[in-house]
Amino acid sequence: MADLLITDVTLPDGRRVDLGIHDQMLVDPADLIRPTLIRASGLIALPGLVDLHTHLREPSPHPAETIATGTAAAARGGFTAVFAMANTNPVTDTASRARDMAARTRAASAEVLTVGAITDGLDGATLSDMAGMRAEGVTYFSDDGRCVMDAGLMRRAMLDARALGAVVGQHCQDHTLAGADAYLPDCCSPASEDSIAWPWSAESTIVARDVQLSLDTRARLHVCHVSTAESVDVIRWAKSRGIPVTAEVTPHHLLLGADLLASADTTFKVNPPLRSDEDRDAVRHALADGTIDIVATDHAPHLASDKDKPFPSAKPGMVGLEWALAVVQHTMVDTGLMTWTDVARRMSHEPARIGQISSRQGRPLTPGEPATLTLIDPARRTVVDRDAAVTQGRNNPYHGMELPDPILATFWAGRSTYRSPALM
Repeated sequence: MADLLITDVTLPDGRRVDLGIHDQMLVDPADLIRPTLIRASGLIALPGLVDLHTHLREPSPHPAETIATGTAAAARGGFTAVFAMANTNPVTDTASRARDMAARTRAASAEVLTVGAITDGLDGATLSDMAGMRAEGVTYFSDDGRCVMDAGLMRRAMLDARALGAVVGQHCQDHTLAGADAYLPDCCSPASEDSIAWPWSAESTIVARDVQLSLDTRARLHVCHVSTAESVDVIRWAKSRGIPVTAEVTPHHLLLGADLLASADTTFKVNPPLRSDEDRDAVRHALADGTIDIVATDHAPHLASDKDKPFPSAKPGMVGLEWALAVVQHTMVDTGLMTWTDVARRMSHEPARIGQISSRQGRPLTPGEPATLTLIDPARRTVVDRDAAVTQGRNNPYHGMELPDPILATFWAGRSTYRSPALM
């Protein structure tokens, strides 16, 4: 790789510096020999973003995404590492399947970390071979997409995870309160339609149960895609007690509200559902004050045939990798709720720490560290076009919206994985 010099770039804390890149590392610019120059006055350098919650859909007989297209979309969004959820076909629930995933990611455009299932085939009944997968480097286990409903089984999983030095992530959805066919939040669901109701209590009761289990076992718990004010209250209480719990919020729950469901556009069908304005304000402020630790995309591409159905039978999920930082800038930075230093913490440092990859991701942008960063221009804006996306998924909830378009370049260990024509 040729040496690279990025001049007059602003770090998240406001300092203006020159960054030198040589042989995958950041170096003193004075040590470079005939480097390629990027003039970065007015641009910000963030550490490479890390997504703890990505659905890459591979392996699958008919994937809506591939590792190649999903990680290319990640690079377009400024991400240099993604955690690939286990609900593939077959499910990643054994050591051999974890090895297979690792082999599939060797040509990816971002570091891919495998998430192992908590239960065999996500059946919620039998614990998977967590020890075998841990030996293959898996640090995070989750049945995301399904809740581990059996409290005794979840407690055993937490005890095993603690012994293995791993974290368990929970999809908080009590199936007795919000069943498999549920899709409407309280504010949109008539009382007579219990079968489709997805009430806030279905989320917060599982959060409450699992933080108690975390207190009991001292295992590390991660709460996926928090969407309600009541869940925020439980997590805030748990942290005040010193319980080892972390939590994430998605970009779509930061920006979008339940009012969009009136359109019956299945693009907006997601699990958990879009919520009320009060819930949206609660998760924004919880992210700002650190009650919610990170932003995670829950990037969930689907085939058009799985979305082009009546709302009740369409699959839930939205793509998110390419526009995550744009939404965070729009909802959190441009509103004054967060600074760029906060963004670096919530989208790089903390997810890397939770996922136990902070030796190489989320690092300071100083000489001697990996050259893993993204260059952004906060002043750029565009109208989102789903058909111009890198991801194979076209279920883009931001289509037609005017949003920031900050990503100019992404570098993973010195390798250029995305470069905008605007930087040419």
